[in-house]
Parts: sequence; C-alpha cells; structure tokens
Amino acid sequence: MSELILASTSSARRALMDGLGLAYRAEAPGVDEVVSPSVSVTDAVRELAARKARAVHQRHPAAWVLGADQLVEVGGEVLSKPEDRSAAREQLRKLVGNTHAIHTGVCLLGPGGQVHEAVETARLTFYAVTAEELERYLDLNEWEGCCGSYRVEEAGQALLERLEGDRANVQGLPMTTVVRLLRRAGFPFFERR
Repeated sequence: MSELILASTSSARRALMDGLGLAYRAEAPGVDEVVSPSVSVTDAVRELAARKARAVHQRHPAAWVLGADQLVEVGGEVLSKPEDRSAAREQLRKLVGNTHAIHTGVCLLGPGGQVHEAVETARLTFYAVTAEELERYLDLNEWEGCCGSYRVEEAGQALLERLEGDRANVQGLPMTTVVRLLRRAGFPFFERR
C-alpha cells in the first residue's frame, strides 16, 4: 500500500489518526483557506479539504493524502478560527445556550487521481453559562486555532450539554467516515508491524 499522509499539523487530528494504528505521517498543506462567502458551508468544507489534500498530493503524487477542514455554523452564520480573545468571546457568546453545527469535509486523494470525499455534520448544544464562567474558560486559551473557539476534547467538554453525531468529528476528524474512505481505498487494518 502507498504511503498515507495527513495534510494537517493539528494535534487533535494526529491524535485521532494515531488511534487507528495505521502508519502515516503529517504534513502542513500550506494553502489559502479563504472561500467565497456565496458558497454553502458544506461546499466550503468540501472544497477546503480537497484543496489541502491536493496541495500535499502535488508534492507526493504516489501517496494517499487525507485532507480535512471544519467550520462551525450557528444561526446561519459561519464561524472560523478567532483572531484574538475578543473574537473568541463573541463566538462563544453566540454558542452558549444554543445549538450549533460542526461541518467537516474530508478528502482522500490517491495515486492516479483517485478521490474519495465526504462531509460529516454534528450538532451540539452548549449550556447557558454565566459571563464569569465564560471568562474563566477563555483564560484557558483553548480558543486559539479552533473554529468556534473551544476544544471539546479538553476543558471545553464542560460546555457541552448535548451532542448529536460523531464526537471525533467535533474533535477535528470524523473517524467513522475516515475509516470508511480508507477501507474503500483498500487500506488494511489491524496488521502486525
């Protein structure tokens, strides 16, 4: 089987991939992550995941490359990574006491241009926390580099009242979907090393 490369340097995505026990390596895609605001959020994550996979695949055409991207949507508004604490506070104020969606696009690009794609959505409801509790959460800096300004795999899970969907999707990579795409591509699992 060809080499598998994760087109991401996200520690959360690497931790999820590590759990599969497959040999892979991670590489930064180094792509522009701006998409047209006229594109639907699901089309945006699909395009960004493919863009990341293509960027790394161009450097390693004999490899299988897994790209992913994620956006948060609340009340029809799309939230990406906050620029600073103030932006994170504003994002979290929109989420607490409400339900939002996390959309993750996944693209597995293989030798000869083989493509397997999917978009996975999870719905989360956050507790209506006080302004003081929100500031204490912001003090943890988990908002840095995270769509929606929280990390559900860390202290941010205490914000979570209800989750519908794949928890791994919320953490950055919908593993049920990833496994399906890898199996479709012919990757063997549970092999002795």
